[in-house]
Amino acid sequence: MTARSHPGLFVVLEGGDGAGKSTQGQRLKTWLSDAGHGVVMTYEPGDTAIGRSIRQMVLDPDSGDPSPRTEALLYAADKAQHVDEVVRPALLRGDVVVCDRYVDSMVAYQGAGRVLDAAEVHRIADWATGGLVPDLTVLLDVEVHRGMGEKVERDRLESAGDDFHERVRQHFLALAAAAPQRYLVLDARESREAIESAIRERVEALLA
Repeated sequence: MTARSHPGLFVVLEGGDGAGKSTQGQRLKTWLSDAGHGVVMTYEPGDTAIGRSIRQMVLDPDSGDPSPRTEALLYAADKAQHVDEVVRPALLRGDVVVCDRYVDSMVAYQGAGRVLDAAEVHRIADWATGGLVPDLTVLLDVEVHRGMGEKVERDRLESAGDDFHERVRQHFLALAAAAPQRYLVLDARESREAIESAIRERVEALLA
């Protein structure tokens, strides 16, 4: 299943920690719902029963320290279940799916961040999701020190260090640069209202 091969619309919000993905996702959901569209707001990892167990394994520091390859495969398993159980059925119903993180996060974090072969990680993710590509990926770009801020309690990935997160950020930007027609890159430092307006404009064009 590829972009626009379904009656719905698949919008993904990507970016580093603290970029404001959840806020913009909720704003987009409210706007779409008010306009009469069926909307499914979801996220990765963890928005299925199986996914919740996987989320604990990959993010909770008390769950141990999986190897980078193990971590990547766990994220792939979460994506396979999530697409099969939540995303694809909603798209086939004609709903708009707004997803907080998707394949790009796995490629950036488990590929570039963990210094695995990003192309290999992408192939695993593509297989896990059955080749389902977002119709639009909104990348909220934020400098690492601004995104992480003064956050005290951090999960396993948030605690990986600035070098890790800078590799992640640069890979997000590289992914967007390689397919500009499918991405909307926004500066996360802009006002919430300006970001919301830019996202709406792109989504409205796709719906039209």
